[in-house]
Amino acid sequence: MEFQQRLYDLRKRAGLSQEELAGLLGVTRQAVQKWEAGTSRPDMDNLSALARYFNVTLDWLITGREAVPPEAEPRTIINNYYNEWHYEYKSRRTLFGLPLVHIHLGRGFQRARGIIAIGNVATGVVALGVFAVGLVSAGCLTLGVLTLGCVALGLVGLGCIAIGLLAIGGMALGVLSIGAMAFGVYAVGGAAWASQIAVGALATAPLAIGDEPSGTVALLTDGSVSRAQIAAAIRQALGGDGPLADFLTFMAAHIHSTPLQ
Repeated sequence: MEFQQRLYDLRKRAGLSQEELAGLLGVTRQAVQKWEAGTSRPDMDNLSALARYFNVTLDWLITGREAVPPEAEPRTIINNYYNEWHYEYKSRRTLFGLPLVHIHLGRGFQRARGIIAIGNVATGVVALGVFAVGLVSAGCLTLGVLTLGCVALGLVGLGCIAIGLLAIGGMALGVLSIGAMAFGVYAVGGAAWASQIAVGALATAPLAIGDEPSGTVALLTDGSVSRAQIAAAIRQALGGDGPLADFLTFMAAHIHSTPLQ
């Protein structure tokens, strides 16, 4: 077996693309492609880095005279071309072709893809990263079904800036939004703007309920209007009872420290 075949086999066993291996070494994808095609060879620094990463001896990598350790597994790589901290772990067990756990951290663009993914850029069922995409995702910028982040976009978004069907955050935008500043079809917050019902200290909507309401129907929560009257107005706007009506009524009744009776 020639060097290029040994390198190809090691890369495939680790589940890396040519581009990902190139990123770990700090070289171009074309350089890795040439190594595997046999048209060029890595220099000694990169050969040493490859041996450390794949947990094989340098002698075996170059000459093939020693057996590959049966439990060879990728490890952290640090070399002259990539001299900043970097860590990667990828579980051998997979599901739907993805590793169960993939952790990829370091400076720059470090992508993790797995059922559970943790990385600078993470994509998975559960994703945690600076930028995270997953059914459940957490990070600075997140996208998914349930998202938690500085900027969160999802069916349910929780964050400093949250966008979703249900959005909860400092600034919230959604069908039902809850936040210091809330924008939505139904909005609850310190300042709330809604296309149907707004509940807040400052509320603007066709049905506005709060300390300073502005709308076609404006109900003050200063005690001049009872909780029963507010509940009736909300039910009329929604066209009936339901969990949403109960929630909006509860929030409207508790804007003040003394709940409405």
